[in-house]
Amino acid sequence: MSSLTTPSLSPAARLRGLKPDWLADPKVWRTEVLAGLVVALALIPEAISFSVIAGVDPALGLFASFTMAVTIAVVGGRRAMISAATGAVALVIAPLNREHGLGHLVAAVILAGLFQVVLGALGVAKLMRFIPRSVMVGFVNSLAVLIFMAQVPEMRDVPWAVYPLIAGGLALMVLFPRITTAVPAPLVSIVILTAITVGAAIAVPTVGDKGTLPSSLPAPGLPDVPFTLDTLTTIAPYAFAMALVGLMESLMTAKLVDDITDTPSNKTRESVGQGIANIVTGFFGGMGGCAMIGQTMINVKVSGARTRLSTFLAGAFLMVLCVAFGPIVSDIPMAALVAVMVMVSFATFDWHSVAPGTLRRMPAGEIAVMVITVVCVVATHNLAIGVVVGSVTAIVVFARRVARFADVTSVTGPDGATVVHRVTGELFFASSNDLVGRFDYANDPDHVVIDLSAAHIWDASSVAALDAIGAKYARRGKTVEITGLNDPSARLHGRLTGELAAEH
Repeated sequence: MSSLTTPSLSPAARLRGLKPDWLADPKVWRTEVLAGLVVALALIPEAISFSVIAGVDPALGLFASFTMAVTIAVVGGRRAMISAATGAVALVIAPLNREHGLGHLVAAVILAGLFQVVLGALGVAKLMRFIPRSVMVGFVNSLAVLIFMAQVPEMRDVPWAVYPLIAGGLALMVLFPRITTAVPAPLVSIVILTAITVGAAIAVPTVGDKGTLPSSLPAPGLPDVPFTLDTLTTIAPYAFAMALVGLMESLMTAKLVDDITDTPSNKTRESVGQGIANIVTGFFGGMGGCAMIGQTMINVKVSGARTRLSTFLAGAFLMVLCVAFGPIVSDIPMAALVAVMVMVSFATFDWHSVAPGTLRRMPAGEIAVMVITVVCVVATHNLAIGVVVGSVTAIVVFARRVARFADVTSVTGPDGATVVHRVTGELFFASSNDLVGRFDYANDPDHVVIDLSAAHIWDASSVAALDAIGAKYARRGKTVEITGLNDPSARLHGRLTGELAAEH
C-alpha cells in the first residue's frame, strides 16, 4: 500500500513564505514606497487646512497625520488605507478647543480612541451590512464632489499662472501612465510642476503659504487638564461624537477599498485599530483623525498600493519631509496638489451610476436614496450625516415597497358557512397596520379561516393586528381560525398572542 506525503519545506522556504509581499517582490516594494511618498506630499496641505478648521497650530494636524498613519499601518484591519487628521473630526472638536482650550481637545481625542476600542470590541462593524448599495454609491459620489469642492478655493483669486499649471498637471497624470507605470503619475506631476515654478521663479501659492512646517518630531505627554469628573463630562459628548464619525468614515472607506481591490478586510480590527491610533495620537498631542478617503484613493486607485507599507511610509515620509526637507516641500506649488486631488475626484466618482441607461433601469426609490445621500453630505460637509440619513431613507423606501406585497384573497365555502382569507406577503409593522381593514367583519359567515401559509410574521405589530382581527370578529359572535403558520411565525405568534393590547 502506498501513501501520498506532502514534502516538508525547508526553514528557509518557510521563512520566504512568511515574508510580506513588499519584501518578497521588489516591484511591489517600489510601488509601495512611491505611493507612500505621493500620499505624504498630499497630506501636508490637507493636515494644515484641517488644523485651521480645528483652531490649532498646523503642527498638531501634521503630528496627528504622522501618528495615525504609522499606528494604523500596524494595528488596522484594512491594508493600504490611509488614516490621518480629517476635516470631519476637525469640525467635531473645533468647538471644544474654542471654548475650553487645547488640553481638553487632546483629552477628548484620547477618550474618543477609548470609545472606538470599546465600540469595535462590541461589534459595531457588523452594522455595515445594513448600509444598502444605493447609500454606498451616494457616499462615493458625494465624496468625489467634496474632494473637488475642497479644491475650488485654491483656484479663486489666484495668479493666472495657476490655471495652466493645474491643466499641465492633469495632462501629465493622464498621459504619463501611457509611457510607464513604474513611477506614479502624481509624483511625476508634482516634481515637474515644482521644478518649473522654482526654475522660472513663477509666483504662485505654495505649500509654505498654508503654514509653518514643524522642525522636530512630536514628544509624548499627558494632556494639560485637571483629571476630574467635570473634565470628563465636558469632553465626553465631543469624544463620543468624534468616535462615531471617525468609525463611520473609516468603515465606509474600508468597504470602498475592499470593492476596489477585491480583497476582504477585518472591520472589527479596523474599528479597534482606529481607537488605538487615536489614543496614541492624543498622547503625542495630535488632533486625532480617521480614514482619509481622498488620500486613500491616491494610494490605492491612483498609485496602485496594496500593502501596509505604503500606509506606514506615508506617515514616516510626512515627518521626514517636514523636518528634514521643509524648505523644499514649502516650495511645492499648490496647483500641483490641486491637480492631483481633481484627478482623484474624477476617478472616485461612479459615473456609471448617473448614466442615462442606468437611471432608466434603476427603481425610483434607489435613485432617491442615492440623491438624498449626496445632497445631505454636500450640504453638511459631513459624510456620516449623509450615510445615516441615506440609510434611514432606504429603510423607509424598503418598508413601503414590501408593505404593498401583503394581500388578502377570500374564498367562501360551498355551504356559505365558512370563508377562507388567504394572506400573502410579509407581515410587519408597515403592512400589518393595513391588514385589519382588509376583512368584511359584518358580512362574513360565522366561521372565518385566516390562511397564513403564504405569509410570514416578523414582529409584534403583526401579532397585535391578528389579535385585533380576532377581537373584531368575536364581538360579532364569529370564530376565527388561523392556519398555515410556518415554524418561526408560529413560535412568535404563540408567544405574544393575547399578551398585546388588541383593538376593541
